[in-house]
Amino acid sequence: ALVERLLAMGCKVATCGRNHDRLYGLQSTHPSLPLHTLVADVSNEHDCKRFIESTVQVFGGIDILINNAGISMRGLFKDLEVDVIKKVMDVNFYGTVYCTKIALPYLIERKGSIVGISSVGGYRGLPGRTGYSASKFAMQGFLECLRVEMMDDEVHVMWVAPGFTSSGIRDRALNDKGETQEQNPMDENKMMSPYEVADRILDALKNKKRALPITFLTKETIFMNKFFPGWADKLIHKFYFKNKQLVK
Repeated sequence: ALVERLLAMGCKVATCGRNHDRLYGLQSTHPSLPLHTLVADVSNEHDCKRFIESTVQVFGGIDILINNAGISMRGLFKDLEVDVIKKVMDVNFYGTVYCTKIALPYLIERKGSIVGISSVGGYRGLPGRTGYSASKFAMQGFLECLRVEMMDDEVHVMWVAPGFTSSGIRDRALNDKGETQEQNPMDENKMMSPYEVADRILDALKNKKRALPITFLTKETIFMNKFFPGWADKLIHKFYFKNKQLVK
C-alpha cells in the first residue's frame, strides 16, 4: 500500500522482500513507473547492503527510508523455542538496524527521514508475543536514540504504531516451534486497511511527526499503561485470555 501511494504521488520508490512472485507482480502492475524491486531478506546484512546500494545506483540517493519489514509470533514463553525470538528480532530489529546504518550517509546528505513501523507492542508488552514486543521495544529505543543523534544533521526520525491492520501478518505469525501458523485468531475485516494506514503515515511524514500511534485502541492502551499500569495488565489479560488459555 505504501509503495502504491508513493508511486501515485510521483515518487521514485524502491522496495524489497523475500517473495519473488509478489515483487514481480508489483513490478508488472507498474511497468512504466520509477519502481525498483529486489529480492532480499532484511535479516541478512549483506542483502540489506545490496538493496540500499542498488537503490542509490538506480535513483542516485535516498530521501526516505521506511523500515516496514516485520514478522510476528504467537505462543506462551513457557512453551516457546528461544530461536523463535531470535528469528523475530533478526527481522524486526536487526533489519531496521542494518538498513538504517547502510542508508544513513545518503539520508544525512539529503536531510531525509527515517521511519520505523512499530506497534502498540512496542509501547506495552503483549502476552503471547514476547519476541514480537521485545523487537518493537528495541526498535523504538534504537530510533529514539538515533533521533537525538541526528538532530544536528537535520535527519527526521519517526516511528509508527498502526494498531490492528488487515495486513495478513497474523496469518504468517510463527508459533512456539517457529512454524508459520497459517491461521488468524482475529477478524481482519474489522481492522484498518493498509491503504488507510499508508495515508496516515505519509501525512505524518509531511509534518515530520516524532511518533504516530494511529488507532483509538492504540492511544488508549498507551495512556492506560502510562497512568494506570496495573489496570492495563488486567484489561490486556482479559482481552487475550479465556479460561486460562491464550485465545488471541
